[in-house]
Amino acid sequence: MKFPRSLALGIALVGLLSAEREASSQGILLDRRPSIAMARSFEVKDVSINAAIREQVAEVRVSQTFHNPGSFQVESEFLFPLPEDGAIQNFVLLVDGKELPGRLLGKDEARRVYEEIVRSRRDPALLEYMGRGLYKTSVFPIPPGADRQVTMRYTQVCKRESDVVEFGFPCSTQKFTSKPIKRLSVNVSIASRDAIKSVYSPSYDARIDRAGDHDVRVSYEQRDMIPSSDFRLIYTLAEGAIGASVLSYRPGGVEDGYFLLLASPRVKRADTKPQPKTVIFVLDRSGSMAGKKIEQARNALKFVLGNLREDDTFNIVVYDDRVETYRPELERYSTRSREDAARFVENIREGGSTNIDAALKTALAMVPSDSNRPSYVLFLTDGLPTAGETKETAITANCKGANKSRVRIFSFGVGFDVNARLLDRISGGNSGTSEYVKPDEDIEAHVARFYGKMTSPVLADIRVEFNGVDTNRTYPRDVPDLFDGGQLVLAGRYRQAGRTAVRISGKVDGERKTYEFPVELTSEDRGTAHDFVEKLWATRRVGDLIDQIDLQGRSRELVDELVALSTKYGILTPYTSFLADETVPLHAFRANGARAAIELEQLDKVSGALGVNQRSAKSDYQLAERAAAPSFSQDGFGLQNGSQTKARRSMRGMSEGAQGQMMGVMGGGGMGGSGFGVAMKDAEGKELVVGTVRQLGSKTFYRKGDHWVDSSLKAEDAGKARVVKQFSDEFFAIARRQGAEMNQYLTFDEPVTVRLGDQVYRFEGSGSDKER
Repeated sequence: MKFPRSLALGIALVGLLSAEREASSQGILLDRRPSIAMARSFEVKDVSINAAIREQVAEVRVSQTFHNPGSFQVESEFLFPLPEDGAIQNFVLLVDGKELPGRLLGKDEARRVYEEIVRSRRDPALLEYMGRGLYKTSVFPIPPGADRQVTMRYTQVCKRESDVVEFGFPCSTQKFTSKPIKRLSVNVSIASRDAIKSVYSPSYDARIDRAGDHDVRVSYEQRDMIPSSDFRLIYTLAEGAIGASVLSYRPGGVEDGYFLLLASPRVKRADTKPQPKTVIFVLDRSGSMAGKKIEQARNALKFVLGNLREDDTFNIVVYDDRVETYRPELERYSTRSREDAARFVENIREGGSTNIDAALKTALAMVPSDSNRPSYVLFLTDGLPTAGETKETAITANCKGANKSRVRIFSFGVGFDVNARLLDRISGGNSGTSEYVKPDEDIEAHVARFYGKMTSPVLADIRVEFNGVDTNRTYPRDVPDLFDGGQLVLAGRYRQAGRTAVRISGKVDGERKTYEFPVELTSEDRGTAHDFVEKLWATRRVGDLIDQIDLQGRSRELVDELVALSTKYGILTPYTSFLADETVPLHAFRANGARAAIELEQLDKVSGALGVNQRSAKSDYQLAERAAAPSFSQDGFGLQNGSQTKARRSMRGMSEGAQGQMMGVMGGGGMGGSGFGVAMKDAEGKELVVGTVRQLGSKTFYRKGDHWVDSSLKAEDAGKARVVKQFSDEFFAIARRQGAEMNQYLTFDEPVTVRLGDQVYRFEGSGSDKER
C-alpha cells in the first residue's frame, strides 16, 4: 500500500523512495522525515496560474515546474486541496503533457486522507485543509536532476453573494516548501454582461487593467518568494455611473463590526468629456536643486502639462527666496498655452534659498473661493524652509488659512534634507498626502505615477453616510476624490448589524449628486470569510495613531492603543518591535507602553534619512489597501542567506535597543518552526521578516520561550488551558468537530496555547517529535 506523504506547492507532493530499496526490489520504504525536510527533496522553479472568468464560471489552468536537485529518484503523489466553496468540474491533470489518472474526493473522504497523512507523517500542516475536497493522483517519478511540469485544468463556479463575486486559488500551501519559488505569476481575465465596478485582492498587490465596463484583467508576478496566503480576488457588479459594495466582518463578544467600502465609477469612453479641474505645480528651484534634480523636476512638470485636458486650468509657481509664476492668474489649458508653459519650464534655473510659506500662499490665492472645480496643488521641495516664515507650525497655519477653496495639496519631498513632518502637516491639513523621493529615485517617475491616477476626476468632495448606522474611526479620514479608472477603499467600524443603505455624495461639474446602495452589515455569527477587513482597519488605525503622535505629541492613551493594536494583530512597527522578543511578556502593558514611548522619540527626527523614512513608512500604514500580513520575500530582510550585515543595514536609524531586539528575534528563532514569519517595516521603510510572530486566519501568535501563544489570551488564561498531546486521538477528535478556519490553528509543529471557541488549549508534542 502506498501512503500519500507531504504537502507542498498549492498542491502536495508526497512520498520518497529509497534508491537502494528500489534497486533491490525490496518494496517501498516510507520516509519518516518531517514534511519540511521532505520539501527539501525538490525545488519549485515556476508556478503559473491562469484563469478566465465568464459570468462567474472560471476556467482555470495551473502549470508548475518541479526540479529534483538530489541524487535519488523522488516518487511523488500529487494532491490538490480544492478551493473553498468552489464547485469543481472537468478536472484534468497532465505531467509533461501526458494525462495522469486521478480522482476527486468529497469532503468526508478527503478528511480521512488528510488525517492519514498527518498521522503517518506526524506533521499537522494539512489540517488547515480538512473540510475541503481533494484531487488525488497516482504516483509518478522525478528522476535525479530532472524537471517535471505538472499542469491542472478545471472549471470552478465562483461564489456570489448579492453583487459581490469571489474567485480563489489555494496557493498558500506553497509556504511549506523550504526554498522560495523562483517565479509565481497569476493572470485572471474577467468578462461579464453586467458592468464590473470594483476589483480588489485582499491578499496580493495585483495590477488591475480595465478594457471597459465589462472586461478586466488582473495580474501579479513575484520572484524568489513563498506565498503567505491563498490568492483571493473579489469583484463587484453594478450598473450606473457609480457602483459601491460593502464587505463586513464582526468578531464575537461586544466588539464593533468592521466594514470595507469599495466604490468605483463607470469606465468612461475615450470620447467622453472629463470633468474640468485645476492643477497648480509649485516647484522648489533653490540652489540645492541644481543638477539632476532640477532636470528631473522639469521633466515631471512637462509630464503634467502633457496630460492636462481641455477646459482644465493650471499655473506654475517656482520659488527660491523669491516667488515667480508662469501667469499672474490661472491659465486655461490649450495647445498654445501648453507650448508656452513648456518654454517657461525650460527656463527655470536653480539658485537661492527656500521660501515655502510664500510659495504656497501664492498658489492657493489663485483659486477663487467660490470655485466648484476639483483643485489640486502638487508641491515639490528638496529642502528646509530658510527664507520668509520658517517656523513649522506657522507655515502650516498660514497654508490652512489661505486655502479658502478646499484645494487638496500633495507634497513631494525630494531627498533627505526636507522637513518631513512639515510636509505631512501641510498635506494632511489640506486633504492630501505626502510622497517621498529617495536620493537614488527619479522625481519624474514619482510625479508621473501619482498624477497618472488623477487625470480625470469623476466625483469630488466625497461624503459617505450609512443610513441609521453609527460608524466610527473610518480611514482615510479625508475621503479622496474618485477618478476615472480608480476606486475608493474606505475602512471603518460599525455598531448596528443588519440591512441598511450607504449614501455616497460628491460634486460633478460643481453640482452635488447622491448615490445610494443597499448593503448588509454582518452579525457575529456569519463566519470569518472577510476577517481581513478587521486587519486592514487595524493597519490603517496604526498609521493614524503614529500620525497623531508625530504631529500632536506623545500621550499615554495614544501610545497604549498603538501597543495594544500591535500586540493583537501582529502589526509590528519600528516602535513596537520589542513585542517579537521571546523574553518580553505580551501582557506587560505598562512596561511595553514605556518601551514604545522611548522608541517613539525617533519621531523627533524630522529630516535626514531617519526623519524621511519614518514618514514614508507611516504613510504606508495609513494608505494600506490590504492588511499587514506575513512576508516570505527572499530579499526582504536577508534571513534566508543569514546576512547579519544586511540586517543591520536595514535597521539603520532604529535605536540600539530596538536593533538588538530585532537581531535577537532573527538570529535566535530564525524564521520559526515552519519557516514563516510576519512582516514589519524598520525606520527606513525596509521590510523585515520576523520569525517569532505569525498571523494565521484572524489570530496572531507570538513565540515566547519554547512555545507559541495566541495574542487574544489574557495573562491568566494560560493556567486554565486544557493540555492535549499532538497526534493523539483527542487531538484528531478536536480537528474533526471544527471547521477548517479553526483547524489552521492546529498546524504548529511546536507547542501552542490557543483559544478555540470558549476553551483554551495547550497542544504539546512528545519529546521524540521535538527531536525530528
